[in-house]
Amino acid sequence: MKSIETFEEYKTAYQKSIDQPEEFWAEVAEDFTWQKKWDNVLKWDFDGPNVSWFDGAQVNLSENCIDRHLGTRANQVAIIWEPNDPNEPFKTLTYAQLHDQVCRFANVLKNLGVKKGDRVCIYLPMILEGAIAMLACARIGAVHSVVFAGFSAQSLSDRINDAECTLLLTADIVYRGDKKIELKKIVDEALLKTRCIKNVVVYNHRNSPINMQQGRDLWWSKLMADASNICPAVPIEAEDPLFILYTSGSTGKPKGVLHTTAGYMVYIGYTFKNVFNYQDGEVFCCTADIGWVTGHSYLVYAPLLNGATTIMFEGVPTFPDHGRFWDLIDKHKVNIFYTAPTAIRSLQAKGSDIFANKNLSSLRVLGSVGEPINEEAWHWYHENVGKKNCDIVDTWWQTETGGILISPIANVTPMKPAFASFPLPGVQLALMDDKGNEIQGNDVEGNLCLKFPWPGMARSVYGDHPRFKTTYFSTYKGYYFTGDGCKRDSDGYYRITGRVDDVINVSGHRIGTGELEDAIDEHGYVIESAVVGYPHDIKGQGIYAFVICDRHLDSHEQLQKEIREHVAKVVGPFARPDKIQIVPALPKTRSGKIMRRILRKIAENDISNLGDTTTLIDPSVVDKILAGRLATT
Repeated sequence: MKSIETFEEYKTAYQKSIDQPEEFWAEVAEDFTWQKKWDNVLKWDFDGPNVSWFDGAQVNLSENCIDRHLGTRANQVAIIWEPNDPNEPFKTLTYAQLHDQVCRFANVLKNLGVKKGDRVCIYLPMILEGAIAMLACARIGAVHSVVFAGFSAQSLSDRINDAECTLLLTADIVYRGDKKIELKKIVDEALLKTRCIKNVVVYNHRNSPINMQQGRDLWWSKLMADASNICPAVPIEAEDPLFILYTSGSTGKPKGVLHTTAGYMVYIGYTFKNVFNYQDGEVFCCTADIGWVTGHSYLVYAPLLNGATTIMFEGVPTFPDHGRFWDLIDKHKVNIFYTAPTAIRSLQAKGSDIFANKNLSSLRVLGSVGEPINEEAWHWYHENVGKKNCDIVDTWWQTETGGILISPIANVTPMKPAFASFPLPGVQLALMDDKGNEIQGNDVEGNLCLKFPWPGMARSVYGDHPRFKTTYFSTYKGYYFTGDGCKRDSDGYYRITGRVDDVINVSGHRIGTGELEDAIDEHGYVIESAVVGYPHDIKGQGIYAFVICDRHLDSHEQLQKEIREHVAKVVGPFARPDKIQIVPALPKTRSGKIMRRILRKIAENDISNLGDTTTLIDPSVVDKILAGRLATT
């Protein structure tokens, strides 16, 4: 795959991708293996919305990730698994070994009755079997739905039911740092509220005693031992579904973002090669979990499409100490390191002692993902980790976009700290004002939209295409609305300013306020709640909950504790509110709408100008909330 080597080449490639998009992407697509070529490169209509790339083509993502490399790199390491405990041995799979394991598990799926188009739920920790399962699903045309193994039983059952999964893959337990997570126990609880799962395949990860339900639960190792390692890649239509990945929206029900096969493959393969300036033979480390889109696109699929060696890290950056990332880099001679600003900020707070006896000389490129990186963290990352020798690619994208949309290209784009910089080839951005007009020129700010399709974009919300249209294509007719605000500076560089809808980005995890409010409102003492985000030094955004209680309490501490624990149980531990304020009422307009703008300012302690409150039913509510905020924990 041809890579962009100079800024002039970037500008030339970008211009061609705008002037001749179909010709541009057809040339990129030629670098992949197709079982049947396309009839049309692109058909699109943002009013529908209906978008299709490479119509008429047949292709298999698993074949492109593995089989096409076997002639040249069968004995090269494809995946390195680094365990939670550094005293345990790491594991590797060569491309040949990965092929063997994926074919076997693809046959396991078929032997269990899984057919093309069936949905398979993957609720696994960061172990090799997670990547094997994803690739095996892709090999036979099954649609995988990976659920982050930190979600609660309720969240898991909601996602299983929505996707109507017939098979669930899990493990006994997992340790993240020193914390034990009993995955099979969570699964058993979740399945009390589901009826579509026929079988549960359990990987014995830590040899922990678990309950196995006869007739439903099966051991991974036994099924693999009995399976053939011969499984030809099934021809998959270009627009056949590849995966469903759930992301929070502003309403309570999570959205099953649906991605299809051919366009996604072409886009992530191209962007990985160029954004990271990947060179053959390099070791790539992405610290994201496979339960999130970054783990899908830039830990599993894109590195393998490019024949890279990719690392799966089971642990956390602070265990057994705060130097774990840097030990991992030195141990495996990592060349490209891709992590989240939250991790960077948390390690930054520990000072420079964590770099004692760390070499880090193998590093060539650093990446940031999940949220905008602040300038202070950018400089710390550049100076302490990169030793001022590594370009930083501050990447902006979303679950819905499939791959990176705005980013510097390593060793090509002139860096500007805390700026995502420029759109990648094929990405046509627009900044919109509140009246629906595109804002021209530089030194401007607006709502970030896209006015032309790109191959990696989602095609729908699973089972609810009207919601897909309402969420992304109704705010600005003829445009895809990202939900983010954005600045374009005097040099044309883009800087993401954060969400403008009711989604909070906590440590890179997008959590819908509606989902959190639904969980809080389930408490017997709670009448109503409203949740907003506020700036957090480590997480990027913290969760601030305003709660109306139905009775007088001498102390709020027990209620706050119960709310936090209930949210952790219903949504997941990462969603616990940071601050909970018990309030007498919420600021509402005469139409009954909560004025979240005021709550955000209170949460941010920006109370010098709360704006016009005359439209509120009872403006005095604001003063009462302000008077009580000092007691908030």
